[in-house]
Amino acid sequence: MGTVFVDRDGVINEKPKDGSYVTSWSEFAFMPGAIHAIRLLNEASRRVIAVTNQRGIARGIMTTDDLEVIHRRMLDELNTAEAHLDAVYYCPHAEGSCECRKPRVGLFLRAKTDFPDIAFDDAFVIGDSDRDMEAGRRLGARLIRIGQVGAPDELCSGSLADAVVRYVLAAKIEPD
Repeated sequence: MGTVFVDRDGVINEKPKDGSYVTSWSEFAFMPGAIHAIRLLNEASRRVIAVTNQRGIARGIMTTDDLEVIHRRMLDELNTAEAHLDAVYYCPHAEGSCECRKPRVGLFLRAKTDFPDIAFDDAFVIGDSDRDMEAGRRLGARLIRIGQVGAPDELCSGSLADAVVRYVLAAKIEPD
């Protein structure tokens, strides 16, 4: 079973403006095609794991309980649509204070502990930031960047990715 690691904000749900956080379920909105893409990955026998930095907890903008409510509701919505995530891992820490905050790979290594058959060289990392791409590169995974193709930031950072697509549904995930 291949594994697809997906970032949350900007891949599964609409990313809030820079400096803002999704702090409640009412602020959470799925990205176009995200639920369908996850269901297709499930049907293709891919393990789908969310890995997300959630610094809003360290900044006191939200609590761990707030985040867990959001994730529980997200998982419920996915289940209702006959899709699922195999696991959700998050980093609640401030920048530079841990080994789990992307671009470090601690969240991925925790997933490997829980799912020992994960092979990073057979995995995909789908994210919308340089941090996501750098973490995936460190693991030796294949990289898919979600973003507006051609936007200045994407041109600079898209070179890290194996592909840049607008929505997760457009990503082509196939074994070699």
